[in-house]
Amino acid sequence: MSEQPAGANNAPQPQVRLERIYLKDSSFESPGTPEVFTEEWKPEINVDIGTKASASPSGRFEVVLSGTIRAKRSNGKTAFIVEVQQAGLFMIQGLSGDMLQMALGTVCPTTLFPYLRETIDNLVVKGGFPALHLAPVNFDALFRQAVAERQQASKENTDIKH
Repeated sequence: MSEQPAGANNAPQPQVRLERIYLKDSSFESPGTPEVFTEEWKPEINVDIGTKASASPSGRFEVVLSGTIRAKRSNGKTAFIVEVQQAGLFMIQGLSGDMLQMALGTVCPTTLFPYLRETIDNLVVKGGFPALHLAPVNFDALFRQAVAERQQASKENTDIKH
């Protein structure tokens, strides 16, 4: 017979476990080739990163980290567009409510980001362009900002109804 310390419970420890990483979708377009290769390479780069999460019937969560990169030439025309959806299947146990949302919005995208960055860089290089190294993303700060914006919008909606 094992003795449990006073106050100990048998609740499972919170856990976020990556089960699979996969490329859900990708595309690369370079509408200005081959002319773009004759110009001096000083593009304007626009980076758009987004996440979405969904629960599966098996209790796992699919998290998809999307990245869209647009490079514009000095004449304003598009040099290339890269779109990648890097996904992961996560088993999350012992978390619910706000803590679950925080894990889905911070821990999971942070885990997927290096794979997204590598896939984008590979597509850009295979497209004939110089390597593109995306800067790290602070998903914790982005999550806190999104929560604050939702709370502000909710407060404004409540204030309007009175």
